[in-house]
Amino acid sequence: MCGIVGVLGKHEAAPILVEALKRLEYRGYDSAGIATINGKQLDRRRAVGKLVNLSDLLVHEPLRGKSGIGHTRWATHGAPNTVNAHPHKAGPVAVVHNGIIENFRELRSELSQAGLAHETDTDTETVAMLVHHLMEQGQTPVEAAKSAIARLEGAYALGFLFDGEDDLIVAARKGSPLAIGHGDGEMYVGSDAIALAPLTDRITYLEEGDIAVVTRTTLDIIDAQGNRANRAVRTIQIDSTHVDKGGHKHFMAKEIAEQPAVIGDTLRHYLSEAGGGLTLPQPELDFTQYDRLTLVACGTAYYACLTAKYWFEQLAGLPVDVDIASEFRYREPPVPARTGAIFVSQSGETADTLAALRYCEGRAAKILSIINVPESSIARESDLALPIHAGVEIGVASTKAFTCQLTVLLLMALKAASDRETLDPARTSDLLSHLRGLPSTINNTLELNADFHKAANRLATADNALFLGRGVMYPLALEGALKLKEISYIHAEAYASGELKHGPIALIDKKMPVIVMAPRDALFDKTVSNMQEVMARGGKVMLITDAPGAEAAADDTWMTLVLPQVDPVLSPILYAVPAQLLAYHTAVAKGTDVDQPRNLAKSVTVE
Repeated sequence: MCGIVGVLGKHEAAPILVEALKRLEYRGYDSAGIATINGKQLDRRRAVGKLVNLSDLLVHEPLRGKSGIGHTRWATHGAPNTVNAHPHKAGPVAVVHNGIIENFRELRSELSQAGLAHETDTDTETVAMLVHHLMEQGQTPVEAAKSAIARLEGAYALGFLFDGEDDLIVAARKGSPLAIGHGDGEMYVGSDAIALAPLTDRITYLEEGDIAVVTRTTLDIIDAQGNRANRAVRTIQIDSTHVDKGGHKHFMAKEIAEQPAVIGDTLRHYLSEAGGGLTLPQPELDFTQYDRLTLVACGTAYYACLTAKYWFEQLAGLPVDVDIASEFRYREPPVPARTGAIFVSQSGETADTLAALRYCEGRAAKILSIINVPESSIARESDLALPIHAGVEIGVASTKAFTCQLTVLLLMALKAASDRETLDPARTSDLLSHLRGLPSTINNTLELNADFHKAANRLATADNALFLGRGVMYPLALEGALKLKEISYIHAEAYASGELKHGPIALIDKKMPVIVMAPRDALFDKTVSNMQEVMARGGKVMLITDAPGAEAAADDTWMTLVLPQVDPVLSPILYAVPAQLLAYHTAVAKGTDVDQPRNLAKSVTVE
């Protein structure tokens, strides 16, 4: 969530830190700050709001020095104001932090008794105070940082800078990602590789519990057991074009438009060129080993799992449990021995999903993950990690990652059907053929952008909205409602169409838009009946369907948006696109911050 950067360089650190923080803006933040060492003097600048405010402050109050740390803060403890902004400073130490220190109150009380008073409402300030206290007792900066870290409970990625130490950063991680970048006589620290991409392509990822002592020419890592650790230096490839808007007004618009290409990349990775067969890992992925599956995720990835439940059960006859990670990890459910546990996360660092994965270790037959970042914690801790090949996704509202997750999950379901011999081979071949044509079909859907723009202008006047869907369209209704509320701030809820009369119909009036996602499939007629119930009570129905559906439905809808026709099994992937376009254009019409909606973060690395 928060973004961390650190620089031990040859040039002035402040502009490098600010530029690196800009590359972390997508993570979500409400304040920002940097600290540098000029000679032996540690100083800092902090500002509330967008990074431009920090940049303006640095024009009037510049910071000199070639060593520094920086931070974009997403508030947890304490209001988003300048006092609570990072870096936090106590005596000779400054610290930046991503995560939550769960025992900060006890530590603060202990430090108060020692005569150290806190100035902020944050948990992070307590870390700086504790290191300061230990240094006053005679410990060196590195010793004090290590001693303080040993006292911390909770999750953290930490970066420390010290007075008089212009060739030292101490970094540590537990539960939140952190990477070290290697340069030529320079070293860097970052929450993820994107921040460091213009500076270096050589990255060391810290493991859980690692403490790193960084200088311009050395990197010493101590693992959770106190032993010196050798972590690999990996060469990464992040094309700079993937982290700019490419001529679009927003990252979200760019990433919606990229879906035909990235889904094509996903299919090329998992489908053989000759014959079109599946090339999912063999024998590592054998669905005859499982009596049931457990799928776990958060947010949009959770809706991808709900969709996959239909696919695995209908195509492969394999029972599936789907859980929200934050509930699963504390419910402590029984995990039968022949259970395949699948975890879905765009970042691969989602705190609740990672904790749920660790709960399943030693319980499930195999830990599988579907991720977009191959070097992420979830990928590294899985028995088998399947990349979705969506490329870097900057917009907070997931778009191309969602459709690529769906694509990989459908391929897994088809592999399960093949392994378990539940689907006719001719039908499997037919579905794979349709999948190969899906990027072209999505391209055709994107050409309907003007229709969704027009519909969104009407939807933008609403205060509330309902989404309805049946079968595989129900999770897509949930996703459509989430997209609308998270970026346009219109209150939206989604229901399985058959549940309408069990309560939600009480909300229907002439002001209530009801978005119905209903391709002409086996459940279409039942959905139309529910739609008629809405219209009979004055509700405004926006029907998203295909040409046969539009012809069969009533012609007195508020609006009807017609998509290309696809095989019903593939419809969730296609219908994700109009859900995204509708939300995007509605948010633009309302003037909200599309890429960085209020209160949200891209990578949720705290509970």
